[in-house]
Formats: sequence, structure tokens, C-alpha cells
Amino acid sequence: MDFDFSAILLALTVLFGVIWGLDRLFFYKSRKAGAEAAGQEEPQDPMPVDWARSLFPVVLVVLVLRSFVAEPFRIPSGSMMPTLDVGDFILVNKFAYGLRMPAFNNKFLALGEPKRGDVVVFRFPGYLCRVDGKLVRSGDQTCADPQAPVPSQNWIKRVIGLPGDRIEMQGDQLLINGQAVTADQVGPYQGNPKRDEDRLMLEMGATVWNEHLRTEEGTVVNHLTARMPAYNRPPPIPSDKVPSVVPQGCYLVMGDNRYNSTDSRWWGCLPEQNLAGKAFLVWLSWKGPDAGWVDFSRMGKVIH
Repeated sequence: MDFDFSAILLALTVLFGVIWGLDRLFFYKSRKAGAEAAGQEEPQDPMPVDWARSLFPVVLVVLVLRSFVAEPFRIPSGSMMPTLDVGDFILVNKFAYGLRMPAFNNKFLALGEPKRGDVVVFRFPGYLCRVDGKLVRSGDQTCADPQAPVPSQNWIKRVIGLPGDRIEMQGDQLLINGQAVTADQVGPYQGNPKRDEDRLMLEMGATVWNEHLRTEEGTVVNHLTARMPAYNRPPPIPSDKVPSVVPQGCYLVMGDNRYNSTDSRWWGCLPEQNLAGKAFLVWLSWKGPDAGWVDFSRMGKVIH
């Protein structure tokens, strides 16, 4: 089930604050006077008021921390393998790209913009479908129902193209502004065949590569990618959904598991307003009973 936890936190904060505030404005004084007349030091708050008074500061602190400092996320799929694994719990810097209103995601303070190579968490914008000659966003990947609502989901991918970048991609060959992105083969993918994600990559003969992605400042982000052409062949760039030049206010994002990632190649560019933050740390890696439960070697890993 999809739900927006930030919206729930915001609603609870407002609810508890309103209950507590209205009680103090209109009811507390008369209740206190009655308690003093009865010889009591403090009046007994009604249960809803007592709960609201106790929980309001708690949910407010959690809301502020999650919205403006750091938020935990869990990796649900293998699209970012081998950089991020299924079951990794990560922390996301919520102020890296500016402060946004909780639940509404409207930016009210600009602090920075994504850089090429950043691993970003974002609200899934929906698949691009063409209706009467216009592109619309839909929750249906096949576009059989272009009006299908887009689910409220958080996704994670790596920024490959910035606004104004010219991107070309055929198979494994990625070009940014006419320059080929180089990569060195590390070797065959090594994994646990008891895990579904690992078994798929092993059966498809996946290989691991060290990709060298040059940022706009000229530095190089070295990160691992996986290739398994036997499994799937993503659409090329440019395509009917992805123009050769990244539009303003948008970013081109891809998963590090290049042949098993539903990313910008499938649904177009990522609108800037959908950004949630920058992933920076793995704080827990839950593998399950078939792989030793917890992978302590990944805990504390900085995300590049």
C-alpha cells in the first residue's frame, strides 16, 4: 500500500497542536478554576487533551528532522545494485537541494542543485503517455489507461544528465555532451544464489563495471554498475520519451543496475520539484534468513 508518511506526520502535528491550543485558549482556565475551588493544585486534562499535549512535541520533532535534516529509506528493489542492495536502509540528506514544505514538497529555500553522479531519492513522477498528441503522466506503464493515478512512491536513482546536457545512449555506450563515459570491467557479479535478486543476476551472467562519470566541475565520480544484456535491452536515448537535450527543470536519472532499472529511459526526465534529497549513508543492511540476516560489512557505507 502506498502512503505518504510525511503527510501523516504533518496531519498529526496539526491535529495535536489544534487540540492542545484550543483547550488552552477556551477550556483550561475554567477547568483550573474548578480544580482550585475543589482544593486541587492542577486540573485533570481530558484524555484527548492529555494525549495531544504529550504527543505534539514528539511528532513535531520527528516531522522537522525528517523534512529538513535526514530521512530514512529502505531499498526495495535491485535497480541500484551493486551500489545499493535490496534491504539496505539508507539516510537521505533533506537539505542538500533546498528546504521543502512537508507533504506538499514545495521548495521555499534554495540551498543547492543536484550534481552529475549524485544518488537521489525522489517522488516517482509517473510514466509518459501520449494522448491526443500531448504527453501526460500516468501510473500505467503500458499507457493502456493514461488516466491511471501515479502512485505515491519514493524511488532512488543516479543523476546522469543535468538540464541542458546532451545525452546519447545505445546499449552500454553512454555519451554526455559528446564525450564517452568510460568504464573498466571489474569481473563477474558475485552473489548469493539463494536471494532472488542475486540469482537473477547470476543466471543472466551479470558483470560489474567501474564507471567514471565526470561532473560539471571536472571531477570524476567512480561508482560500480552492473551489466546483463541477456536480461533486457532498455530504450535508447534519444527516444520518444527522452529528448537528446535534457529540458530545463529536469534531470536524467538511471539505476546502476543498467539492464534492470525502470528509470528515465522508460519514463522521461525527473522534474526538479519531485526531488526529495541526496542519499549519503547505509546505516543498516537487512539480508534475511537466507543470507545471514544482517550484512554488517555494509553498515556505515558512504554512498557515492
